[in-house]
Amino acid sequence: MARVCQITGKRTRVGNNVSHAHNKTKRKFYPNLQKKRFFSEATGEWVTLKVSTNAIRSINKNGFEAVVKKAQKKGKLQHVKA
Repeated sequence: MARVCQITGKRTRVGNNVSHAHNKTKRKFYPNLQKKRFFSEATGEWVTLKVSTNAIRSINKNGFEAVVKKAQKKGKLQHVKA
């Protein structure tokens, strides 16, 4: 799973570079992904995830277990035990 946030599901988007002369060429917008380790208090283990910075902010605010449970309910995350 390359360049996809494991929590939010954010992935690469496609758009245009627009020059001053209004010429358009294709380009990609990549999500700001970071490889981050989180401690799961439920299992007592460290979990490494590739997450967007937006997801890191959500985890800091709401807690790791709550965010993982919400992602599993939406169907974005299957293999992490929280």
